[in-house]
Amino acid sequence: MESLAQVIDRHARRIPERLAFVAGDARLTWSGYAEGSDRVANELVRADLRAGDRVGVLLPDGPGVHLAYVAAEKAGLTVVGIGPRAGADEIRHLLARTQARALLSPASHREHDLRALVARLRAEGLPLEQHFLVQGELTSPAQLARDGGAASADAAARPAPLGPGDLFLLNSTSGTTGLPKCVMHDQQRWFAFHELAIEAADLSSRDVFCSALPTPFGFGIWTAHVTPALLGAPCVLLPRFDAAQLVRELATWRVSVLAAVSTQFILMLETPGLANADLASLRVLFTGGEAVPYARAAAFEERTGARVLQFYGSNETGALSRTTLRDSREVRLRTAGRVIDAMQVRLFDDEGRDVTASGRGQPGCRGALCSAGYYGDEAANRELFTSDGWMLTGDVVEIDAHGVLRVVGRKADFIIRGGKNVSAAAVEEAVATHAAIALAAAVAMPDPVFGERVCIYAELKPGHALELKELVAHLLARGVSVEYLPERLVVVDALPRSSGGKIAKGALRADIARRVRAGE
Repeated sequence: MESLAQVIDRHARRIPERLAFVAGDARLTWSGYAEGSDRVANELVRADLRAGDRVGVLLPDGPGVHLAYVAAEKAGLTVVGIGPRAGADEIRHLLARTQARALLSPASHREHDLRALVARLRAEGLPLEQHFLVQGELTSPAQLARDGGAASADAAARPAPLGPGDLFLLNSTSGTTGLPKCVMHDQQRWFAFHELAIEAADLSSRDVFCSALPTPFGFGIWTAHVTPALLGAPCVLLPRFDAAQLVRELATWRVSVLAAVSTQFILMLETPGLANADLASLRVLFTGGEAVPYARAAAFEERTGARVLQFYGSNETGALSRTTLRDSREVRLRTAGRVIDAMQVRLFDDEGRDVTASGRGQPGCRGALCSAGYYGDEAANRELFTSDGWMLTGDVVEIDAHGVLRVVGRKADFIIRGGKNVSAAAVEEAVATHAAIALAAAVAMPDPVFGERVCIYAELKPGHALELKELVAHLLARGVSVEYLPERLVVVDALPRSSGGKIAKGALRADIARRVRAGE
């Protein structure tokens, strides 16, 4: 089996001048991809990095981050993928957890001086011996410079490159609370995922991909780093997500396969330019990572002509189920599709008992798509796996007699009101039907009587206003159950996002708790 780097080198010989990546004004051909990753690999080896060492990569979405990942692979190193929205605490945590010996980054990141941060981390005892400063997209030799540290190794003595079964990436969970965990990835799991994606959407080298997801995270890995490369197809990237810009890029590059989380395609629907954009080439939208809102997904299909597909799973588990072009709209948009035959899936109750026969519970899985778990975190792995080795998702699902899986909600994403579990996803789907709502998130509001009440944070469409009374009347008129009615509405300019691009519900829970304490 070829590694990803070997596939890219083969494309460089066969289709050298075809585009591998486009991002704004940046272009990277397959020959540039192969040659650039060789050049950076040599620099890593000259810095005395040795086989198996971890190297942090903190770069904006664009060709350069993919080139850096492949360079590390060629040098026998494991990438520590750091998300483009990471703050100083998260950067410190990931580098310390993985004991990274090097970091590739710009000189500054958001408001942080990364040279100063690296100096502090070294003073704290981290083995961060090398800091490579990157300017631009890492596509020319002048864009990479070592910030201190001596070159002591001959590039000719490069270690053996990583193979498909080796640990090539440690990426972080995109959880909304606390510091992230590091998920262990080999390439084989993503190659298996790739084959399922081809079957689901009839993918080929003729497709043009666009991935709106941050690269270090699982959804972004297969849609930008793995599948386009294995097919030899071009991939359009957005250095920074902007819905209007995304619509323009789709039209300009005649994109046929788009990857975006629900939040992103909903924002596209609210973009005025969508009405006049020529998106006739777009045939598939892969989404996932959160509940797919039926009405918005149906509207996206009607506006663009594309089919909305998803894989259900997590960064840790890979996919447990999927929808395909052969499925009806009801299956594609109201369910998470059919359980994947190649994956073993069981359902468990809160006590860890196998309740698969009941058709409802927390999924656990085994199979080729699963990660190896968390790096250097046995306590977290004990929570991730059952005692007999099933990897858990943290969701509650139902699986019917035909193998169709429906996500009821995330175990941590229920609002428990007076002992009644209220699905935040169900509330959000109902609220999203109001004409003024662009994007909404339901969270638990602390309450001394009921324990928790339903609170909605909402972004509104331009020119709209909304009061709680009006929203509740709308929901009642639609027949929404009383238990799903919001009891507080907080309108914000923009909902906060986590590192993986999802709505940062941890920040919203903290905000509503603060408001309640302050009597606001």
